Amino acid sequence: MSLALQFFIAGGIGLLLVMLVVGLWVTSQIREGVMRNSAATTALYVDSVIAPLLPDMRTSRELSDTVKRALDETLGQGALGKRLVSFKLWRRDGMILYAKDTALIGKRFEPNANLVAAFGGNVVAEYNDLDDDPESHEEKRVNAPLFEIYNPVREPWSGEVVAVSEFYEIADEFQATLNAALWSSWLVVAGATATALALLSGIVFRGSHTIQTQRAALEAKVSELQAALSQNSSLRQRVQRASRRATAINERYLRRIGADLHDGPAQLVALAALRMDSPVLLDSGSSSEQREAEIAGIHKTLGEAMREIRGICNGLVLPQIETQAVIDILGLAVSEHERRTSSSVALTLPARLPELGTSEKISIYRFVQEGLNNAWRHGKGRNQAVKAGVKGGRLIVEVMDGGPGFEPGRSEGLGLAGLRERIESIGGQFETLSGPQGTRLVISLSVEEQP
Repeated sequence: MSLALQFFIAGGIGLLLVMLVVGLWVTSQIREGVMRNSAATTALYVDSVIAPLLPDMRTSRELSDTVKRALDETLGQGALGKRLVSFKLWRRDGMILYAKDTALIGKRFEPNANLVAAFGGNVVAEYNDLDDDPESHEEKRVNAPLFEIYNPVREPWSGEVVAVSEFYEIADEFQATLNAALWSSWLVVAGATATALALLSGIVFRGSHTIQTQRAALEAKVSELQAALSQNSSLRQRVQRASRRATAINERYLRRIGADLHDGPAQLVALAALRMDSPVLLDSGSSSEQREAEIAGIHKTLGEAMREIRGICNGLVLPQIETQAVIDILGLAVSEHERRTSSSVALTLPARLPELGTSEKISIYRFVQEGLNNAWRHGKGRNQAVKAGVKGGRLIVEVMDGGPGFEPGRSEGLGLAGLRERIESIGGQFETLSGPQGTRLVISLSVEEQP
């Protein structure tokens, strides 16, 4: 579950418990307050009615018949008679001085807690909670909610409690008022709880949405970083392999250059040096024609050695290609090969090619140079062709021939291995396709972001 949903469930349960506790407390306070106010109002009304009828309760231990008759008439008719179900007048020792039930007059009962509290000067009220007192059997037969009130009767001039009036009021209106107050309080508490839960849930839902959005963004960033780390690790391994292979290839290049110099120009120079010690040149008796012929042969041998040295140098030194366009570089590589080998190459180029960096230009030149050299050396120069184009944001350059082909991988020589390392080191792709119908070398370079 999301953080917001967890808060909504836990917060809802917590606020519901708080609402119940607060609601019960508030309703109990309202119930007690309503009962207290109603009891005080009723007691004051009843007291104002019967107080003038009572004699001096401090000196009178019993009520006269005249007082009892007046109380019967007052409590048995009018609005007061309709509201009161029962009425008793208690003396401090537990004797009933007057009661609507005449059978209780003069009897003595053990004072209960409410009666004791009333003699202490407190108005005590209970709603629909009749106790098991023996003097309350008559009230229990009434099939209606009753409001039981114990009201202290005070002496007018001293304020001392001299008696307690106990009466039972039919509480239909009290019940309706109490229910309305309780319902209102519960609605207010529930509304406040729901409003608080809604506000807090809104804040938490908004925060949870923000957290989820940030978490998704963070997870995406972590995934990108993991992919970048994996790619960097792969690139680092490729760079290390390329560095090791480049070292080996450079060593092999040096050996090949040394072998070319040893087998070519060095042999011709050695031959010229031997001919310098020819008897024809050292013997004073040799004719001038023989000497001239020998000297001409030495010049020819040295000239061949120089040509081979220049050929090796031309293969090692690049022309000025940094400022030239890719189309011009491809044309230059093809024309140099045609001039050197006196062969023809089919060159297919579009009207325009994108500009690349110096590293890419050098790699393209070397690729075409090596590919055409292999086509001349191994493919006998048959159907030599160079083709270039752009596809999918990448520059594609191909070198083809119609030779017998070879098995890629096993027969890949020093030149192709060096080209593969060079192309892959700049982020390109190198592919060799060879078969009985010929050989096709393909490189692919990205042209989307170039300096």
